[in-house]
Amino acid sequence: MEGVVAVWGKWGKYCLIGGMAMMIVAYELDNSTTSTYETYAMSEFRTLSMGGTLDVIGALVSASVKVPIAKISDVIGRGETYCLMTLLLMISYVLHALAQGFPSFVVGSLFFLVGQAGIALLDFIVVSDVTSMRSRALVGNLLYSPYLIITWLSGIIVDRVKDGIGWRWGYGMFVFITPMGYTLLIMTLLYLQRKAKAAGYATSKRTTLKEFCSRIDLGGSLLLTSGLACILLPITLAAQSHDHWKSAWVSILILLGIVLLVCLVIYEALFARHPVMPVSYFHMRAIMVAFFVMSIDACGYRITHTYLFAWSIATHNYSARTAMYLTYISGLTQLLTGIVVGLVIYRLRFYKWVSVGGSFIRAFGYAMMIRVRTNSSTTFELFAVQMIQGLGSGFLETSMFVAAQIMVPHAELAQVTALIATASHIGGGVGSAIAGGIYTTSMKGRLRARLGPDATESQIDGLYDSITGVLPEWGTEGRTAVAAAYSDVIGYMTVVSLYVALPAIILALIMPNNKLRDGKNLREAADDSRNMSEPDSSHDRAM
Repeated sequence: MEGVVAVWGKWGKYCLIGGMAMMIVAYELDNSTTSTYETYAMSEFRTLSMGGTLDVIGALVSASVKVPIAKISDVIGRGETYCLMTLLLMISYVLHALAQGFPSFVVGSLFFLVGQAGIALLDFIVVSDVTSMRSRALVGNLLYSPYLIITWLSGIIVDRVKDGIGWRWGYGMFVFITPMGYTLLIMTLLYLQRKAKAAGYATSKRTTLKEFCSRIDLGGSLLLTSGLACILLPITLAAQSHDHWKSAWVSILILLGIVLLVCLVIYEALFARHPVMPVSYFHMRAIMVAFFVMSIDACGYRITHTYLFAWSIATHNYSARTAMYLTYISGLTQLLTGIVVGLVIYRLRFYKWVSVGGSFIRAFGYAMMIRVRTNSSTTFELFAVQMIQGLGSGFLETSMFVAAQIMVPHAELAQVTALIATASHIGGGVGSAIAGGIYTTSMKGRLRARLGPDATESQIDGLYDSITGVLPEWGTEGRTAVAAAYSDVIGYMTVVSLYVALPAIILALIMPNNKLRDGKNLREAADDSRNMSEPDSSHDRAM
């Protein structure tokens, strides 16, 4: 991308910015609507209780593909990788729209998750490629500013789709929207990459399959994915087995996962030529703190949000639009906060105390959530606590990416960006697994306790697995009992999330407080400082 910046010219720069803007509009419209259709699809398939498991699968897939996609983009080019990710998204929309059951829906979700994870990563990599470490946080947040409008528009769209053409066409419409939104960016990148190559800024050479697998560290990626899968999936699946945690396969899988992760560390240190998780990163405090803080933050978020949409409909009788707004108001606040925080970081050149403040705000938000996430809370209270959480995330996540990126040379920028994004998905997977485990072990029991002895098993099973067509009428004793059961379960989740959030405060306090300069990373800034301070030796000799 350094070559692209060198040759882009005025119109190339404008086309790249315009292409990014169009792509973000399509991406955010997709992201803010299709996740809601998922709830209705699972309710139709009577598999709502599998929401936590599906989120764990999603987190595993997203976590495992981030670094390989970053490496692939370094090998074949940013534009070509965008093309590949767009194709995967197109396939996913078709599979979702035609799904006749939960298994086929999951297959579509796998394609979608890889494509969406790749697009999100590439967006941030491209922004990081062309910005300094001072301006990166600001520009990275400004990139997603269309979300401020699309959030409200998507609520109207979901309401119309749900009550009109149905959730299947909600997915199907993006077969047409996505290519239109992505074409300008992809064509601009491909043209500029070709122009840079012709100008001598980039060289292409043929590579063997073995070398390609080595450069994307296929072995390390497989060990990482397998280890995480063996640890995270049993957490949710154990709750649905007859013996729960007493099942032998649960302990065996978790132990196997730990062994695989230990093998990953050994493999990366001794055998990997292009490691997916370089051992040197483990010795950089800023990268390790950012990794664990992002994991913790995402974990707490997923614990409290996996069943938020279903809970808000069951306990407060919200429409799909209002439930969507409740779900996304946190992200909206995070974006607005991130823009302001990015400007503060740009002006003041520091980030540590921003992250410390964010960690305290997040913990306070979870404490408030314990009080507010009940069936008797007002709409104002529910939205206010979501905005507090978004405020904390805007402080925390904006600073974490910058803290990690500035520690490595530009050649490793995509890799470290992917690593921190992977941390977020790992944490999200753990959080979804915890939420799924709490729901599957507690929900039926709370429904029995709240509905009383007159409730039948078929009624409980229906409420457990769906929110469409089975909820009692609003205002009846039955609906009040169901709302109370949902609030009991969501209450357990919020308590756990508070305890999860507390270590982030300690980690933020030990984060190095490096001063941000105008270069792309601290190494370049240090080299520039040395070059400015050292006299020209040839000039000295001439004198």
